[in-house]
Amino acid sequence: MKKRNILFLLLFGILTIGLMVWIVGPEEIINALKNADPFYIVLALISQFATLVLLTMRWGIVIRSLDILIPKRQLFPMLMVGMMINNITPSGRGGGEPVRAYMLGRSSECSIEFSLATVIVDRALDTFPMLFLAIVTIISMVLFFELNMGVIIALVSTVIIISIVFLVFMYMCINETAGEKIVSWILKIIRKFYTNYEGVLEEKAHVALTNFQYSFKLMIKDKKVAIYGILISCLSWALEIIRVYFVFCAFGVHASIIVIAEVFIISCLLGMIPLLPGGLGAVDGSMVLLYSAAGITSSISAAVTVVERLISFWMVTALGAICLPLFGKQVMNHIIEKTEY
Repeated sequence: MKKRNILFLLLFGILTIGLMVWIVGPEEIINALKNADPFYIVLALISQFATLVLLTMRWGIVIRSLDILIPKRQLFPMLMVGMMINNITPSGRGGGEPVRAYMLGRSSECSIEFSLATVIVDRALDTFPMLFLAIVTIISMVLFFELNMGVIIALVSTVIIISIVFLVFMYMCINETAGEKIVSWILKIIRKFYTNYEGVLEEKAHVALTNFQYSFKLMIKDKKVAIYGILISCLSWALEIIRVYFVFCAFGVHASIIVIAEVFIISCLLGMIPLLPGGLGAVDGSMVLLYSAAGITSSISAAVTVVERLISFWMVTALGAICLPLFGKQVMNHIIEKTEY
C-alpha cells in the first residue's frame, strides 16, 4: 500500500477519534483525565511492559526450537518494530510479521523460510487463546447484552472467517500436497503478469516451501513450544485485560472484569479487520459504545479508551519507531518498499 494511502487512513482514523471526543464532550473527558489516579496508570504501564516481555519470551522459545542463534536482547526491538508496522498498516495485525521475519533472518543469518516459520508459529500460539476467548465472549454477549441481530451475525461471522482462514493456513503449513497446490496457484497468477516467467522461480518457490514446512513441523513437534507458548499466550491476554482494568481503577470505576474482557476481545476482533491502520477509530469507537452500553458513563468510557489506546497503541508504535534505526538502513528501506507495493 502506498505511503500516501496509509497516511490518509491514519488521518481518517484520527478524525474518527476526534469526532467521538466531540460527541461525548471534550470538557467532560478532560475533567475525567485530570482526576485520574497516577498510581493505577503506572500499574497499567507495568502490565503493558510485562505483556511485551512475555511476547518476546514466547518468540524466543519458538526460535530456540530451531537452534537459531541470536542474542535475546535483539528480539524485543524486533518485536516492537513488527508491532509498529502492524499499527500503521491496514493489514489485520499481520503487516509487521514479514518485516519481523526479515530482521530475524538478517540478524541471525538463518534462511528466510526458517525465520518466517518462527513468526507464523508465534502468531498461531497467540491465535489459539484468542479464538477461544472470542467464542466465549460472543456467547456471553448474546446472552447478557441487548444486541440486535445484525451485530450478532457480524460477530459470529468474524470468528468463523478467522477460524477458517487460520485452520486452512495451518493445514497448508503442515500438509505438503496442500502447500504445493497453493504455491502452484500463486505461480499461475504470477505467469499472467510476467511474460518473461522462467522455471527458475517455480523451482525456488517449491524449495522454499519444503524448507518452510520442514522448520514448521520441527517447531510444532517440540513440546516446550506448545506448552510454554500457549501458557505464555494465556498470561499475556490476561495481562492485557488487567491493564484495562487498572485504567478503569484510575478513574475510580471498579468495572466488572468480565465486561472489560468482553469489550476488549470484541475490539481486538474489530482491529483484525484490515480496513484502518491498527483498527484506529473503529476499535476506539466500539470500546466507548460497548462500555457505555454496559452502564458506564460516556465521559468515563471515552477517557478510559483514550488512556488505554495511548498505552497499548501509541506507546508501542513510538517504541517501534525508536527501535527501527537499530537495524540499519537496509531494514528501513525494506519497510518502505513494503508500503509501496
